[in-house]
Amino acid sequence: MYLLLVVLAVIVCVLLGAIVLIQNPKGGGLTSNFSSQSQLMGVQKTGDFLEKGTWILAISLMVLSLAINISVKGVPATSAGATTDKQKVMEKVNKQQAAPQALPGTTAPLPGATGKK
Repeated sequence: MYLLLVVLAVIVCVLLGAIVLIQNPKGGGLTSNFSSQSQLMGVQKTGDFLEKGTWILAISLMVLSLAINISVKGVPATSAGATTDKQKVMEKVNKQQAAPQALPGTTAPLPGATGKK
């Protein structure tokens, strides 16, 4: 699900970038290239189409971003039998505290290491 949402978000980003680049910063855009009266969509309708497309793609990108965030946070980090990284670290720390450690190259335990908690 996560991968599908990310792919859709990338596609929406590319389309949004293309529509924004097509538009003229002064409001002309494609309308300036097609100025004949026999045009199918007309000058005003082309600008409206690009503006509506921009809004639709921008809103869909926001919705997809929220959906990706929810899908990532909604997935549990571990399955039933697995342990988390925090649990692994805590187990390792507890094992180290339980058994007294020897200094490297010696067999004597560290000073103060009694093995008691």
